[in-house]
Amino acid sequence: MIDQATIDRIIDASQIIDVVSDFVTLRKRGVNYVGLCPFHSDKTPSFYVSPAKGLCKCFACGKGGNAVHFIMEHEQMSYPEALKYLAKKYNIEIKERELSDEEKLVQSERESLFIVNNYARDYFQNILKNHVDGRSIGMAYFRNRGFRDDIIEKFQLGYCTENHDAFAQEAQQKGYKKEYLVKTGLCYETDDHRLRDRFWGRVIFPVHTLSGKVVAFGGRVLANATKGVKVKYVNSPESEIYHKSNELYGIYFAKQAIVKQDRCFLVEGYTDVISMHQSGIENVVASSGTALTPGQIRMIHRFTNNITVLYDGDMAGIKASIRGIDMLLEEGMNIKVCLLPDGDDPDSFARKHNSTEFQTFIKEHESDFIRFKTNLLLEDAGKDPIKRAELISNLVQSISVIPEAIIRDVYIKECAQLLHIEDKLLVSEVAKRRETQSEKRAEQIERDRRTAERAANISQDRPGENIPMPDGDVPMPLETDAGYLEIPPTLQGDSYTSFIPQEGKEGQEFYKFERLILQAVVRYGEKIMCNLTDEEGNEIPVTVIEYIINDLKEDDLAFHNPLHRLILSEAATHIHDSNFVAERYFLAHPDPTISRLSVDLINVRYQLSKYHSKSQKIVADEERLYELVPMLMINFKYAIVTEELKHMLYALQDPSLVDNNEKCDALMQRYNELRGVQNIMAKRLGDRVVLR
Repeated sequence: MIDQATIDRIIDASQIIDVVSDFVTLRKRGVNYVGLCPFHSDKTPSFYVSPAKGLCKCFACGKGGNAVHFIMEHEQMSYPEALKYLAKKYNIEIKERELSDEEKLVQSERESLFIVNNYARDYFQNILKNHVDGRSIGMAYFRNRGFRDDIIEKFQLGYCTENHDAFAQEAQQKGYKKEYLVKTGLCYETDDHRLRDRFWGRVIFPVHTLSGKVVAFGGRVLANATKGVKVKYVNSPESEIYHKSNELYGIYFAKQAIVKQDRCFLVEGYTDVISMHQSGIENVVASSGTALTPGQIRMIHRFTNNITVLYDGDMAGIKASIRGIDMLLEEGMNIKVCLLPDGDDPDSFARKHNSTEFQTFIKEHESDFIRFKTNLLLEDAGKDPIKRAELISNLVQSISVIPEAIIRDVYIKECAQLLHIEDKLLVSEVAKRRETQSEKRAEQIERDRRTAERAANISQDRPGENIPMPDGDVPMPLETDAGYLEIPPTLQGDSYTSFIPQEGKEGQEFYKFERLILQAVVRYGEKIMCNLTDEEGNEIPVTVIEYIINDLKEDDLAFHNPLHRLILSEAATHIHDSNFVAERYFLAHPDPTISRLSVDLINVRYQLSKYHSKSQKIVADEERLYELVPMLMINFKYAIVTEELKHMLYALQDPSLVDNNEKCDALMQRYNELRGVQNIMAKRLGDRVVLR
């Protein structure tokens, strides 16, 4: 683990112009530099680099960030990998946390497994090129498939001879331990403790991780060379370094093309990927004959929202494979399906057509997944009413998991037309499914909230942490032994329950103020904005972060966006760390979602200064935090309470709630509480009127 001091040195040393110039030709334009964006097909320069801010941004596709983000995006590296890349560039020694003996043992074993795999890859490649059987059997097979030598080299293809233990003997002679040969799955041990090759008599397809490490192998039997072997493909077993559900064949070679094309083609096998690469289509990966898993979906989703599944027309295989694709819909991905001509799979079709012809065929024949699934199941159901009822239930389930309401509505209307039924029926069934899903999520949120409350109550029972205020006011956390305000523990977790829908509220007034408040947290979170005086007359400095958190707590409110709540929670956790600077901390955050949001927040697009008083001259935001932050807070709180009340009224109209007295009473109590809060805030704002 890289320590924070080293991360700071790397970020400080990384000059954005220097880093970007390695990949993009830049020209000076005013105080900034501009060039063609490397993340999309840019014909006119839209990629701007600001040396003063240390940031880059494309104003066409939106990609950008600091030097670390640029390397992560361009080279498709993880956060630690990007840091190490920049450290090497600037000759900075990486200081990582000292590992425990147990961690060292695990790390050493993982490294050993990768080393053994690298040796095996080189061994199989050498056999393919230089061994008489490799050239006459393995290479002949690849060339019969139409693979060029450069493609064979690119994918590091190989061959293992028919001798059952040739690789095992060679590896042991080179000093590789029997233990690691077995753990990688390259060999297996017989009952009489002899070592045998797993991939004997097969052509070899190495499987690479996202960063290019060889993590496993696939071996295809050659019928004329290995008679009597019934299993066509043999793959490496699960190991310490290989989990099949988290790997996609070809992702290492496809990742940059996926980002650039903003689309991923999904096929079934190794040769499908290789043939499509050879034809010029590189944004393709294979699930290696298995249904998609959540881990594989997350990997694709890192690079694009759009996926096209290529099928070879085998209906039995299609029906089996579509069962897992609902997970893609749930992730909000746009899924299209393309059926290739009868008798063709992606491998054979790619060998017959060049890239332009292949892509043209896909564009002309692909259809969205829901429409494809409807037609497929409708054909299977025929006029059987039972099967048609099952079909409707199947489609309703797929549509119900789609997060975007507009897309759901479009699919409902199309399915209703195809099925010749009223769309009201589908709307009703989808609503029931989503209600059930929502109830399950709400139950989980409620469980989390109760857990957080129990933890908070335990914390509040400790003496000296909060001083009760008279007249039943909400207690304001006061001075602790450390001499600063204490963060309320209930705000350090994501336990906030809101009736406002999570999606589609970015245009609301409260969201605008929420974004500006979060900008203040990232820009000025550690700054002192005012002082409080305790009962003994001592002044307690209050930072921006402390003020915002305690002001939200006073009315039992929170940010609407879960990511915003997470950032505020982390700011609260680290506010009293030595040398904590919010902007630096969040820009260098290991979660790229948080660090990229931080880049946007410090960008000029979100300006706090536009809320300055007309009677005053324009001054820097930092000089007027005592005035600016409270003003943003009161506007945000009034706007979000107003929106919350509106959606609570919608909830109270739900017939199912009327029959549940306990839930109804609790909601009414909360509604009345928020109305009281709204009235108080309206008086503070002065120009607001609340009608009863």
